Amino acid sequence: EWEDQQTLPGVADDDRLQPDASIAREGETLRQAEWRQELLKTGIRAKAGEKIEFVRVEPLGGTRWLSADAETKEDKPRRTVISFGPEFAPLEQRQVAAALEEAYTLVPKPALVIFASLQFDPEASKDIDETNWPGVTLLKAQMNGDLVTDDLKKKRSSNESFWLIGQPDVEVRKARPPKPVAGSKRGQPIPPSGSRKSEPEQAKYVVEVHGFDYYNPKTGKVESGGTGNIALWMLDTDYDGRSVYAHQVFFPMSGAKDGWSRLAKNLKAEIDPDLIEQYRGTVSLPFEPGKHGRVAVKIVDDRGIESLRVVELNSR
Repeated sequence: EWEDQQTLPGVADDDRLQPDASIAREGETLRQAEWRQELLKTGIRAKAGEKIEFVRVEPLGGTRWLSADAETKEDKPRRTVISFGPEFAPLEQRQVAAALEEAYTLVPKPALVIFASLQFDPEASKDIDETNWPGVTLLKAQMNGDLVTDDLKKKRSSNESFWLIGQPDVEVRKARPPKPVAGSKRGQPIPPSGSRKSEPEQAKYVVEVHGFDYYNPKTGKVESGGTGNIALWMLDTDYDGRSVYAHQVFFPMSGAKDGWSRLAKNLKAEIDPDLIEQYRGTVSLPFEPGKHGRVAVKIVDDRGIESLRVVELNSR
């Protein structure tokens, strides 16, 4: 087809558009090869300086969604398979399902299935956290954005390219009803004389964040962590299954002059100091359930790593 192209007026034959052969050497295959090399070199950073390290990280033949077959560096090595997310998009729910379907066919079965990505779709993250495969641990790893920026890869200040993402430890419970007022029922104010009887108020809920559940590479188990490293968390009180809309935002690590306090000062706004104090905590304000019947809690730790937890309200 290229030979049949007509020469444009004023353009010499040698200057005609030709296919760029370098494109064939780029793309997903080359990029994932680089990621495998980086994973073997740096491992995956866990909590408190711990790491998951590997003695080998190789391509896995016969699969489309599993990008690597690896072996952990420890006294009793464990087989690990890795699924890398897209280069310029979040790792989606369908990739999780397809990668797990491939992993189920492997013999011997892996001990660890790790999904590594620059971003995670909320529903994909939920599926990874909630999948129960006896004898197999599913983990998420955040990839450093420098891995897809060629000019930054050589100038990185650290070699921490992969970070384990903890799962939020979240409790959802019904809010305590307000204290009854004399002459009222269930804490509701006394209606004016002759007014219609109001409909019963819908039950309210609160969310409390207890911290993160982290995978411990030494023990091979998921362990609970505290709230000390939570920089920010946000609550979507009516999660639609597609995107997280922050109805409430909290800054547990902020001081008296940070977070909402700084915003209030910058805007020269008059804000309730009691509410400011609540928005520094780990317990949400009471809220009524929305039409979707579930909430989403997104947490950002002091490393800037995001994690998400979705909780159904219907069964509570």
